[in-house]
Amino acid sequence: MMWHELWIALALLLVIEGIMPFISPKRLRESLLTMASLSDRALRMGGLVSMVLGVLLLYLIR
Repeated sequence: MMWHELWIALALLLVIEGIMPFISPKRLRESLLTMASLSDRALRMGGLVSMVLGVLLLYLIR
């Protein structure tokens, strides 16, 4: 059963990741250029915040 939920989560991730390039490829390109200019520390902090928010959201949903 867990594998089924993991596949569902992966499918949703792909759908969400595909929204931005589908709706506005130019804006995505600009965003990626901006991200490329960020420091490693800023990217790591953004990743950390994203992971913590994801874990909190999972905790609240479960």
